[in-house]
Amino acid sequence: MDSLLRGEEKSVVVLVCVYLIWKIIRYIWSFLDVQKEPVVVLVTGAAGQIGYALVPMIARGAMLGPDQPVILHMLDIEPAAESLKGVKMELIDAAFPLLKGVVATSDPVEACKGVNIAVMVGGFPRKEGMERKDVMSKNVAIYKAQASALEQHSAPNCKVLVVANPANTNALILKEFAPSIPEKNVTCLTRLDHNRALGQISEKLFVHVGDVKNVIIWGNHSSTQYPDVNHATVSTCDGDKPVREVVADDKWLNKEFITTVQQRGAAIIKARKLSSALSAASSACDHIRNWVLGTPKGTWVSMGVYSDGSYGIQSGLIYSFPVTCEKGEWSIVQGLKIDEFSRGKMDATAKELIEEKELAYSCLS
Repeated sequence: MDSLLRGEEKSVVVLVCVYLIWKIIRYIWSFLDVQKEPVVVLVTGAAGQIGYALVPMIARGAMLGPDQPVILHMLDIEPAAESLKGVKMELIDAAFPLLKGVVATSDPVEACKGVNIAVMVGGFPRKEGMERKDVMSKNVAIYKAQASALEQHSAPNCKVLVVANPANTNALILKEFAPSIPEKNVTCLTRLDHNRALGQISEKLFVHVGDVKNVIIWGNHSSTQYPDVNHATVSTCDGDKPVREVVADDKWLNKEFITTVQQRGAAIIKARKLSSALSAASSACDHIRNWVLGTPKGTWVSMGVYSDGSYGIQSGLIYSFPVTCEKGEWSIVQGLKIDEFSRGKMDATAKELIEEKELAYSCLS
């Protein structure tokens, strides 16, 4: 009987000890479980179509994750001020738990204060009868002013994504007038084209888009871009297989697939009578999320980044490459085999970017 009682006492002691340890762990965890500091995200052109689609995605956590609070700074031109006010009202009404503040303004200085991430959606669209130089001149003026505000008022290590077309060259101009922002922190959006390429392959093969990876968009975010599937794979019941092998239709991959991706934006305008907004906003979130939080192991994405001469592309251009991201930094994927067909396509889109750069600099002078 005594031994039985002693056994019960030991059990009670053990249970009490476990309970106390659990209480201590919970107490310590309460101090460690501190909410993250909000990230300040700037969206220019926020009253426009893409901006209107983008800001709720950011507020919901699609860009920076489900546990990252954000403060939104929204910038647009003075004639859009009332519309921008309405966007702010809707954000407040949506009661997003992650949204810790909203600034809506037409003042670039106010908009750029303390910004950690800048998504440059605003730009001057080409209108009927306008020459390329006229459009470029308008955008040079816009990006010169906004770059100066970012240069002086953004947070250290601010990351910039340019969405407005011509995106690659607008990014180049922005960097010219924001010299203190590191080259690696100025990028442009080609993730939309990358996602379009993934979508076309998944539709062709009747597979989920998540089963296709490692397509590449080379070059300019324009009709000269080169969507490349030579290194892409698709997940099958027998493991990952090359897309070319599974599609088994080189004619389609080398012609229709490429032109479909290149001209997808025009096709959407024809269908909707409006430009891509939802897909552009979603792709901008994808771009920043992978840049900040990293790319999955064994997977790369396409980003318009400063060329360092990789793959024979002239240094100093903003050119779309395959990249991997880790700890907030991107790196160009090296060592990929480039065939003659690809070389011609890559050089053609680089030539267009060189011409755009020269045109932009002529506007500056």
